[in-house]
Amino acid sequence: MHNQVTLAEPTVELAPQYLAFYEEWLACGEIFVPWVIGIDPTDFAAMVRYLQDNADGVNLKEGWVPSSTYWLVNADSKVVGAVNIRHRLTGKLLQSGGHIGYGILRSERRKGLATELLRQALLKAGGLGITKALVVCDDSNIASERTIRRNGGVEDSSYIEEDGNVIRRFWIET
Repeated sequence: MHNQVTLAEPTVELAPQYLAFYEEWLACGEIFVPWVIGIDPTDFAAMVRYLQDNADGVNLKEGWVPSSTYWLVNADSKVVGAVNIRHRLTGKLLQSGGHIGYGILRSERRKGLATELLRQALLKAGGLGITKALVVCDDSNIASERTIRRNGGVEDSSYIEEDGNVIRRFWIET
């Protein structure tokens, strides 16, 4: 079904693999999901430090919560996806962001990788003391809904954004 994959903390050693991931995502024209993969990696060491600071709760932007980022790496050391785990929820995250945001490269989709990425991310979330994780997706994102349900997602009420976009909200016990 899918290659052996593991969540890896961002490191400078993975720079070539991550840059290939970033460039492929950029070239496909999709929005960056999770948001952290949209960070400019030109100064790679600074980007890795920023991600580590976020995980440690250091130098956070006003109103932001600590978050841990992991890259999904396959057996060939290729970065094929990423996840960002928010350590706690703000009012906005409770409505439309959730605890866990994740994305898989377009070329690597439909291989079961998102389901495995979310499974491993839920273990990391449990390790952070999150007993029930909120995971959300756009109403139109059927693949993400399936991924969330495969990981035990129980649907809660939806949230409608100002532009009318419907966010489906699911709780998963870690």
